[in-house]
Amino acid sequence: MDTPYGSEPLPVWERPEPQPRAAPVPLSREKIAATAIRLADAHGLDGLSVRKIAKELGVAPMRLYDYVLNRSELLDLMVDVVYARIAEVGRHPTWRATVLAIAHATRDAALAHEWFADLLGGRPHLGPHALAVGEATAAALSQAPGVHGIDDLQRAVGALNAFIIGSIRREVTERRTARSTGTDEAAWQAALGPYLTRMLQTGRYPTIARLVIDGAHLNAEETFDHNLTTVLDGITGHPHT
Repeated sequence: MDTPYGSEPLPVWERPEPQPRAAPVPLSREKIAATAIRLADAHGLDGLSVRKIAKELGVAPMRLYDYVLNRSELLDLMVDVVYARIAEVGRHPTWRATVLAIAHATRDAALAHEWFADLLGGRPHLGPHALAVGEATAAALSQAPGVHGIDDLQRAVGALNAFIIGSIRREVTERRTARSTGTDEAAWQAALGPYLTRMLQTGRYPTIARLVIDGAHLNAEETFDHNLTTVLDGITGHPHT
């Protein structure tokens, strides 16, 4: 379907669903996305293909191309389903509570669907639910002390997104590494602890030594929450008490 401005097809969110056809298995973009998400949850994005989705649905692969033109559109649909769940947190009485709720919902979504973390920070997410989450986040931050204009708002949104994406991707990577190697924290310490101890005893890394020996060992959720609060304090210029 052409746009009024040229021959490029409309985005997948604006193209109408294909007309129902007499077929044993009814399809929809919602059904295709849900199946793709189940496969990606089980096998990751590397294990995702149109052929596998079609097999799971019990249809010929070519039928799926009536609904999505390519794999990128499929990923766009999957991502927006996840954003729909993030958007369910809604808006809260204060700007900070809204931002905290969205950030934690985004982390929760990525831990439930690790492939989602792989797509954060990549191509822009412009589906209707992704835009709704972006709007709620930007609207909340625009009310924060210290955000006085569009330039401040752009910096605030950029800083917040950079933290959320970096933190989530790192946590998911660590989870995957632990699973693939079968290494938990105790095993890691037993394997590399002696080496690290020898290196720190050289005295060449005093600040790292302080972090390792004296630093608080928070769990992932506490670390995310603490660092998120620090970022928001930096945006506002006023520590939260």
